[in-house]
Amino acid sequence: MGAVLRLYLKQNNLKILPIDHILQDLKDAVLNHHGVVLQAPPGSGKTTRVPPALLELFPPEKGRILLLEPRRLAAVSAARWMAQERGEKVGQTLGYSIRFESCLSNRTRIEVVTEGILTRRLNKQPSLDGVGMVIFDEFHERSLQTDLALALCLDIQRSIRKDLKILVMSATMDCRPIAALLGEAPILSISGESFPVKEYYLPQNKSMPLEQRITMAVSKALQETPGDILVFLSGAGEIRRSAEPLDHLAKSRKGDFTVHPLYGDLPFKEQEKAILPLKKRKVVLATNLAETSLTIEGVGVVIDSGQARRLRYDPRTGMNRWLTVTISQASAEQRKGRAGRLGPGVCYRLYSRHEYESMQPFTPPEILSLDLTSLVLELIDWGVKDPSALSWLDSPPKAAWEAGKELLTKLGALNYSGILTSSGREMAALPLHPRISRLLLKAHDLDLPQVGADLAALLSERDILRPGFSAGRSLRKEADIGERLQILQEWRRDKSLPPGVDPWAIGTVDRLSRELEKILNRPSVPQSPQDPILISRILLNAFPDRIAKKREEGVGRFLLAQGPGIRMPESDPLSRSPYLIVVQADFGEGSEGKVRLAEPVSESIIREELEWCIKRLRRVEWEKKKGAIVATVEERLDALTLSVRPFSPSDEETVPILCEAIRTGSASLAFTPEVRQLQGRVDLMRRAFPEEDWPDWSEAALLIKPEEWLSPFLSGLRSREQLNKLDIHLPLLTQLPFERKNQLEKRTPQAITVPSGHRILLDYASGEFPILAVKLQEMFGQSDTPTVAGGRVKVLIHLLSPAGRPVQVTQDLKRFWSEVYPQVKKELKGRYPKHPWPDDPWKAVPTRQVKRKKK
Repeated sequence: MGAVLRLYLKQNNLKILPIDHILQDLKDAVLNHHGVVLQAPPGSGKTTRVPPALLELFPPEKGRILLLEPRRLAAVSAARWMAQERGEKVGQTLGYSIRFESCLSNRTRIEVVTEGILTRRLNKQPSLDGVGMVIFDEFHERSLQTDLALALCLDIQRSIRKDLKILVMSATMDCRPIAALLGEAPILSISGESFPVKEYYLPQNKSMPLEQRITMAVSKALQETPGDILVFLSGAGEIRRSAEPLDHLAKSRKGDFTVHPLYGDLPFKEQEKAILPLKKRKVVLATNLAETSLTIEGVGVVIDSGQARRLRYDPRTGMNRWLTVTISQASAEQRKGRAGRLGPGVCYRLYSRHEYESMQPFTPPEILSLDLTSLVLELIDWGVKDPSALSWLDSPPKAAWEAGKELLTKLGALNYSGILTSSGREMAALPLHPRISRLLLKAHDLDLPQVGADLAALLSERDILRPGFSAGRSLRKEADIGERLQILQEWRRDKSLPPGVDPWAIGTVDRLSRELEKILNRPSVPQSPQDPILISRILLNAFPDRIAKKREEGVGRFLLAQGPGIRMPESDPLSRSPYLIVVQADFGEGSEGKVRLAEPVSESIIREELEWCIKRLRRVEWEKKKGAIVATVEERLDALTLSVRPFSPSDEETVPILCEAIRTGSASLAFTPEVRQLQGRVDLMRRAFPEEDWPDWSEAALLIKPEEWLSPFLSGLRSREQLNKLDIHLPLLTQLPFERKNQLEKRTPQAITVPSGHRILLDYASGEFPILAVKLQEMFGQSDTPTVAGGRVKVLIHLLSPAGRPVQVTQDLKRFWSEVYPQVKKELKGRYPKHPWPDDPWKAVPTRQVKRKKK
């Protein structure tokens, strides 16, 4: 560390921090490279010491330094701390810009911003004029906006701003991939102050309520350790539930410590109470907000629940949902490190060592697990239609990218060609999720700016109603958005709060609503939406994919347009609504989700507002149970069926379906004896005359391709019963050319005349050869076996007894008379004495009659 730096720190009464030892090396790296990576653990001073140290490299003519922080509280705190170290007020050399608030001047040279501020600024001013360097702090958190901002900055640097410097700072991550992304940037690394932290694993009974486990751990820490206590919990709900028993504990100990929540939605003054030092010992209940970005004065003890609340995208519903998840090992180490920033500390982990070792090493980046709709809109507004055109540490998943484009199309931000619409440009200019931007624009169109701002604020911030809300009203509308809107408006009039309403939350919502009205640049006129239709119209435009239709079975059960089922308590009046707009829902491991926020909507409003989304499908299909074709026109909104009506389909629509039903066996054709004979005759011709290419009319061959021979005869048919009654003899015959029909009649006669003069039908369907079943006495005198197929095939003769039973089957009639007849005569003459049994069958008269009686 140089003498000049030591003198500066001494003059300003600043403590030497680990980062101070490499600031000169960092300056050299920034001077000689377009990108630099700095790895420094929490507490090393990188956030507050690095930007001021680099100021001398960026005089006003080179532009200011932008320092990106992942959270608003961290951004404001960093700006205030750096200003304080310089003996200035915020807004002079050091300033900040966060959502709806900025503290800057024309003297500001270091501007601390949240990531969303930078990406919107980039879209308005792609060249980043007036900015010399962008510093990405806490990059290891890998928020969606961080990855987007870095991709855009790299695009600017490589295309139009070769002079733009980029510094990526991280506490815990493998820095080699990010260094490669920056063009093989140098990596500077330091270790933090090595204050030892004792760690104790306190695995507890997980069936015990969390607030009880936290109280026990805090009691233990109060008895065993000095210093303030920082408790890491997953979310605001867990913090509130844990604060109440700890307040009681503080009272029982005569107030020797105080309890302070710390989470993002908390009013800034309350957050400051948790951050700044107090005279009494304090217990801070914090989310992962306190892992890295903030320095909380006085903390020497950490109690880690091992959990965090993170957003995850659910492809079943198209929604991001908050999940309580197990933290990574990197997060666990960061939490532990908070106990050792000021001196030796203690960390109590409310889980086992085995659980720690089974944690994933790092927290997955948000870009791989979140809804990318906002990112898609910003990139298309930037001019990028394919994310692969930019440089990413982790590329946006293709499925999530396409889902984002689909939603933007439904919101009207993109046309069907993927081109940004005028509405899309307006939405991209607003510092909000595209859904909320669309909501505000629709409210603007309806001349309801305040209602739109109120709805947007209610949906963007923490719920103003606590679980189990009843508000002393006759109906429990726990999920009703309109109920919340009414409560907000009543609170504005008289500042009274019904039971169950969170005063901090409603104040935050009110402040955000006023800021949103300013963005819209519309006068604030008190408005009361007496007509709930207006609310549903506004919400439909923001959530066109979140419509749910009441199921026929059971009260409170609905089907979402995305496909999954969803439910709500029968006690809620909304449970009987035919349709809902489900804005928020929880999906656990079960098959159905739980409605959290919703608004009833009528089918007529859905049709008016989303006419272009409704698909009309003509469905002509075979219904197995009915055994018939069913033809309907369905109006569908994604997975929801709005209406079904029958219509009369054309033959062009029905014939292929009938053929398929025949092919698959869902319907059958009547192969009558007449048809079987025709099949047998053609089959005989096919075998006897292979050179003539006769068709295969076996049942299997005919049923494989019914459309080739049956289609013209299926006109007007719609059911299994009609098919079964269809005479298929004519359709088959029509397949034969005229010449073939003549050949069939000549070569395969349907009957032949026997010696008795009787014309007898041949059976072509019962075997390989045509069968002539004839009484033995009718064949007297004939020696040659009859033939068909132009003499190529002998008939198989079934010689019958007088009772019609076969006594001999032969294709050699001459041999029968010579060798077999004597034995047959001997066996049957006595049994049938009325019938002639001549000794010489060659000379006997053939007859069908019995012997004449002698006179």
